[in-house]
Amino acid sequence: MNSNLQGKVAFVTGGARGIGAAVVRRLASEGATVAFTYHSSAAGANDLVASVEKVGGRAVAVKADVADAAALTNAINETARQLGKIDILVNNAGVLRLGTLDVFSLEDFDATVQVNVRAVFVASKAVLAHMGKGGRIINIGSTNADRMPFAGGAVYAMSKSALQGFVQGLARDLGPKGITVNNVQPGPVNTDMNPEAGEFAASLHGLMAIPRHAAADEIAGMVAYVASPEAGFVTGANLMIDGGFSA
Repeated sequence: MNSNLQGKVAFVTGGARGIGAAVVRRLASEGATVAFTYHSSAAGANDLVASVEKVGGRAVAVKADVADAAALTNAINETARQLGKIDILVNNAGVLRLGTLDVFSLEDFDATVQVNVRAVFVASKAVLAHMGKGGRIINIGSTNADRMPFAGGAVYAMSKSALQGFVQGLARDLGPKGITVNNVQPGPVNTDMNPEAGEFAASLHGLMAIPRHAAADEIAGMVAYVASPEAGFVTGANLMIDGGFSA
């Protein structure tokens, strides 16, 4: 463990698996106490807490559906009450629903916006009461905000593009308070949502300068940098980590 984030408290949405779990482990390894939300898998969340504690870190699992604004706000407020503050918010929770416009349902549209956009607004607004100077708001966006090279991804790309405008505006709002706001925008990452051995992997790799999926730990490394004191002058940025997918 190093101590870049010693004494900090982080809150990660959707932290029980994939990129979120890697972020939880990385921030905890740098000294932060990390609370994270999970929706359905209590066993997976508890396993993650145990793995963090085994190596000397501290993590707290919080059951909350980020699509429920009241539940998400309550989770943030209760975490801050228990832990005293929140220094770092990582808006990681996301959904991926694909389909061309003729078959994409309004229900899928609403679900995408509710989690990928609305929850980011809700969490960012809620955390402000508990975040002081030096605070960090970090969203997990997507390279698809800049490039969507296949059919069926219009709504997903739209939801991630919305985060770009949001962080650029919010960075202006919160800069005077000493709080930075950024997007980390991954390309293909080897998770259960988009496995490296999946049916789309070869076509994705053909678009990339580095023809492979990222490991979730690589994305977590970028998040840890943006969360660190070293990144105090980085704000309003859309930071691509996509193996050249958008190059």
